[in-house]
Amino acid sequence: MNERLTEQKSIYLQISEMIETDILRGILLEEEQVPSTNELAKLYTINPATAAKGVGLLVDEDILYKRRGIGMFVSKGARDKILTKRKAAFAENHVVPLLAEARSLGISKEELLTMIGERNI
Repeated sequence: MNERLTEQKSIYLQISEMIETDILRGILLEEEQVPSTNELAKLYTINPATAAKGVGLLVDEDILYKRRGIGMFVSKGARDKILTKRKAAFAENHVVPLLAEARSLGISKEELLTMIGERNI
């Protein structure tokens, strides 16, 4: 959670995405406690309600769960849920426009795959 907040999107969404990224990177593991909303608020100098809204999004998606009186924890299967969600967003935000542009330029599937294959990923 060492990232910086930007002005480009809502703070609560950034908090949510940072926690997701930490789960994807293995920094936060299944059944591990995540920072409290007060800790997040202090770390990023934000309102605790804003931090709670970001954490709440992850609870709604079953990525985090609450243990009453203890705090928030990473749910079992959270990493897979995040990967599925982010892959779908990647396809929608990047692959669909790429295919549309390739189609408009008359690039065949084979040509496109060759172009991709020539790049190291």
